[in-house]
Amino acid sequence: MFEDCCCSVRCIVPAFESNHGHRACELCASWHSTTLARLGYPLGAKQPGHSAASEPIVAILGVVPADIRDHLFHRVLLADGAMGTMLQGFDLTLDDFEGHEGCNEVLNRSRPDVVAEIHRAYFAAGSDCVETNTFGANHAALNEYGIVDQIAELAEAGARIAREVADEFSTAQRPRFVLGSVGPGTKLPTLGHIEATTLRDAYQTQVEAMIRAGIDAVQIETCQDLQQAKAAVIGAKRARTACGVEDLPIFVSITVETTGSMLLGSEIGAALATLAPLGIDLLGLNCATGPAEMGEHLRYLARHADIGISAMPNAGLPELTADGARYPLQPAELARAMNDYVDECGLALVGGCCGTTPEHIRQLVETIGTQHPVVERDPQVFNAVASLYSDVALKQETSYLAIGERTNANGSKAFREAMLAGKWDECVRIGRDQSRSGAHIVDLCVDYVGRDGADDMRELASRFASAVTLPVMLDSTEPAVIEAGLNHLPGRAIINSVNFEDGDGPDSRFQRVMPLVKEHGAAVVALTIDEQGQARTTEWKVRIAERLIAALSEDWGIDEGDILVDCLTFPIATGQEETRRDGLATIEAIRQLKAAHPRVGTTLGVSNVSFGLNPAARVVLNSVFLDECVKAGLDSAIVSVARIMPTERIPEEQYQTALDLIYDRRTDDYDPLSKFLTLFEGVTAASLREQREAELATLPLAERLARRIVDGNDKGLEADLDEALLTKPALDIINDDLLAGMKTVGELFGSGQMQLPFVLQSAETMKKAVAQLEPHMESSEAGAGKGTLVLATVKGDVH
Repeated sequence: MFEDCCCSVRCIVPAFESNHGHRACELCASWHSTTLARLGYPLGAKQPGHSAASEPIVAILGVVPADIRDHLFHRVLLADGAMGTMLQGFDLTLDDFEGHEGCNEVLNRSRPDVVAEIHRAYFAAGSDCVETNTFGANHAALNEYGIVDQIAELAEAGARIAREVADEFSTAQRPRFVLGSVGPGTKLPTLGHIEATTLRDAYQTQVEAMIRAGIDAVQIETCQDLQQAKAAVIGAKRARTACGVEDLPIFVSITVETTGSMLLGSEIGAALATLAPLGIDLLGLNCATGPAEMGEHLRYLARHADIGISAMPNAGLPELTADGARYPLQPAELARAMNDYVDECGLALVGGCCGTTPEHIRQLVETIGTQHPVVERDPQVFNAVASLYSDVALKQETSYLAIGERTNANGSKAFREAMLAGKWDECVRIGRDQSRSGAHIVDLCVDYVGRDGADDMRELASRFASAVTLPVMLDSTEPAVIEAGLNHLPGRAIINSVNFEDGDGPDSRFQRVMPLVKEHGAAVVALTIDEQGQARTTEWKVRIAERLIAALSEDWGIDEGDILVDCLTFPIATGQEETRRDGLATIEAIRQLKAAHPRVGTTLGVSNVSFGLNPAARVVLNSVFLDECVKAGLDSAIVSVARIMPTERIPEEQYQTALDLIYDRRTDDYDPLSKFLTLFEGVTAASLREQREAELATLPLAERLARRIVDGNDKGLEADLDEALLTKPALDIINDDLLAGMKTVGELFGSGQMQLPFVLQSAETMKKAVAQLEPHMESSEAGAGKGTLVLATVKGDVH
């Protein structure tokens, strides 16, 4: 027993020493920060976690640990309701606001009694936790009143009021908690209203002040812009580090409008993909709507989020009356709705937002209870990146992840010239065009000799943020360029890339880039390059890949599913002996890597394999090489999707020769490189099309029609259909010939051998064919009724 412990209980659990040398048992340490202050801990310091060692005392004395982390995810925590609408019920004067009418945070200094009274009302109603009156204690909000220099003072005052009231209501059997409220402010960084870094630094100041006053968790809420939300989370994490409380929980709540998306158009999937990798503890919804409108989005989080979920709806959708806005949802209705979501979606934190009162919370507590366990979920989690608008899975189900390469200053002449001329709108147009050509992500590279890459990245990333609907891969090894991009993109990016070219020591690029990757929750491409150079052999590639995966996952905590290893592509048509097996080495490295690390992603810059060949030859070799890599397990590729041809469309001789070249199938009397060069000598893209058309002309008519659908080729389609109509009814042509082609298209797409842009080409050709045949179809039998046709699809289907 430790008789010198500061508590009044004769302790029977191991003790520890505080920073000031006092001894305290774990039971004492689980009490609130005010208790720790008596023990010599700074106010607001985080308590050591509750351990199994203290269970005997808890069981004997009925004492419940007072660290919010000991309750989170075990039982549903019940938060408070509205602060702003409650303040409106008091007869506050302009003097109370110190001349800053509407600035509620000033009341923390001028009328702490009013703020405390509201907190007491919610605790009396049964809340486990209340939010501080600091929603607007940020740069964007206080700057409008000219008191931005008072962020820390007002935030600390608000947190202290809530802390004192919480401690009044806390008992050994039921501790009460304080959530530090962080609001969005009035500026949207994605739209250029304010720099995200300015918000981030102000959020850090706010959260540091609240930590000093003893908050139990940070509640970032009412987020309408993903870039603002990211800035708040990063600022809060920096504050935790500065205060030495790395495990202080961070909760984030976004606002989804009645349109089904956030204010700037972000879907719930984009929010989850962007915010969860930042290391937050809860993600949920608050404000804008009542509980009914939140259902679809909460269910999505329940299905896919591997972190906790929260919900704090308004008391319904506001109704405008002669006396102002009125929130119609009655307390009992709110309680029933939230109880249903607790059971259905496994909510961990529930409360109310605008229009909710202590009575709403009293009935919420009465209905859910104070010991309701958090319902276990089995979410289907997938690694994803996101644009402002939507998320994209890093592993596609039926294909590879296509990363468009046309916004790379080193690979696209058109993009480079537009960038050098400062024609930013043209650069954006090229980025947008890639989505229409079938890319899932755009690769953005501004690195060019003689240019300030960070400035160029700021110009382009800030425009791509809202004008390009696809997620962005930031292609640079320069930390300043990467940081400029990350600070201006609202979604979740991929960083391309890190490697061990200059080792992994303290001054290496690896160690300078990875803090940015980690802080922003980005995915990362890892190149198989080490101190000896670019890996050429299979064994060398795999060895570096293993080293990279270990460093990223073990040292930096990057999830294996967020790592994309690039096994490197080298030209194989140079004629040099040492390059002949480079393609085969890459394919085999991918195969071995996927066998050893199935969750790790793989990627390649495919077009380098055909460097030096003419355009027609490059299309064929790139297409065949990509197909072989995908068969070996390749997950993604940096390509110009429009210049990749389905292998079904490649003439057999060209296809087989390309395979022989890739796998170096030379014999004494056969060199596939020589044959490949001969096949494409003087060949252009136009001549390839003519050759394909000549081959089509030799096929039987029915087979020719099906082939036109598969190829998406409408040249000569009209003449073929006219010929078919001479011997066959229009409906039979559709059912027997055209649908046979569409069936093949479906099979190719399902097996990953045909990409979406080519499927759409086939569909367009089918549409033209049916339009030509429609006038020849017989009318329905007279008097026959029209039946009911039900068409069903799945969410996300292209139809």
